[in-house]
Amino acid sequence: MSLCAITRALPGTAVERLGRVHEVRLWPGEMPPSSDELVALAHDADALIALVTDTVDAAVFDACPRLRAVANYAVGFDNIAVAEAAARGIAVGNTPDVLTDATADLAFALLAAAARQIAQADRYVREGRWRTWSPQLFLGKPLKGARLGIVGPGRIGRGVADRAEGYGMDVTVFDQGDPAGTFERLLAESDFVSLHCPLTPETRHIIDEGTLALMKPDAILVNTARGGLVDLVAVAAALGEGRLGGAALDVTDPEPLPLDHPILTAPHLTLAPHIGSATRQAREAMADLAVDNILAALAGCAMPHPVAVA
Repeated sequence: MSLCAITRALPGTAVERLGRVHEVRLWPGEMPPSSDELVALAHDADALIALVTDTVDAAVFDACPRLRAVANYAVGFDNIAVAEAAARGIAVGNTPDVLTDATADLAFALLAAAARQIAQADRYVREGRWRTWSPQLFLGKPLKGARLGIVGPGRIGRGVADRAEGYGMDVTVFDQGDPAGTFERLLAESDFVSLHCPLTPETRHIIDEGTLALMKPDAILVNTARGGLVDLVAVAAALGEGRLGGAALDVTDPEPLPLDHPILTAPHLTLAPHIGSATRQAREAMADLAVDNILAALAGCAMPHPVAVA
């Protein structure tokens, strides 16, 4: 019997299934463990199920010499030192496919909410400022016929494209392998830009002061991928100065945002607390895939959902 450390309680019955085969050590808190707490949790573990809030790097591997497998409870894995794990013979897996529809739904919901200023209208009503119907109150952007630029043609990006096409939107997709100038042209021509690429050194702050300047002044930015793709200070300034029509963000950098962050006072902003995959069905399926990865690795088999080393 091996020992698997898990950094937070997971929905569903997958952890119980793992516990019938191996010993499970579960972090008891609602907040993520600190670096020292993570090491204390997993120092003698054979396997680790980590969340996107957990940094699993060389220091963790040094302090946890028995680790043979890490399963990330997410599709993205920028929080895991994958190359370092591979060099040490540690298998790393993720949870693809099962959260595609949930995240694509949330991305399109944010897009539509930003287009029609739903969050702002809700706040307007709750604050008692609604006095009468007005022909000029909360004038938004139509979706039909608008151009949506999708950055990243992965499963979630394609899912958003399918939803957008159902609304009659004109969809353009950018891949990092596309010819030079394609990304800049997409930004300049799009009424909405939705980010779905992984966070890498090359994509960090792919949206910054320079790329924001290329966008239409009434364009809307949507991000449900990783917060580090966007320079939030630059977005806050663009919104405040009327150089960007709106932003809808499910992810930020940092997470959570400090209450004095300038983005929180920016106009035309819709925020969510990183809930892209937050349906019960998706989160339970993610737990199943993470446990499947651990069970396979501890049995000496290849993970069914491995992360490839770039």
